[in-house]
Amino acid sequence: MKKVQEVMTKKCVTVTPQDNIYEVAVKMKDNDTGFIPVVESEGSDKLIGVVTDRDLVIRGYAAKNSGSGSVDTVMTTGIRTASADMSVDQAAELMAEQQIRRLPVTEGDRLIGIVSIGDMAVRNIFADNAGEALSQISEQVH
Repeated sequence: MKKVQEVMTKKCVTVTPQDNIYEVAVKMKDNDTGFIPVVESEGSDKLIGVVTDRDLVIRGYAAKNSGSGSVDTVMTTGIRTASADMSVDQAAELMAEQQIRRLPVTEGDRLIGIVSIGDMAVRNIFADNAGEALSQISEQVH
């Protein structure tokens, strides 16, 4: 059975709570992603939250927060994570349960990667659970 460490993205773009909302949006655009982990400080890998494109819209711009506002006003905390030795089926179950498409991968509180439903699909190990997770998440969007 495949493990998360075999399919995860290891090089993660991150931001810190001191960065501003505009900088996060630019990093999302430049890196073609809608999900950026938030680490404690520059050069740190201690995960403290994440910012999604939805966070930027709902808690940022729709709440009339300026682009110069800090990341900590829009980030999501208390997030679920995967471990590197977790099976992809377990990760897919967690994604389905939480209705999310991406999971930070941690070792203790250290960010070591990100796994997405897309990572599982691209590597032809799209578990039944991952397929179900994607279906459930997509259904809720409409």
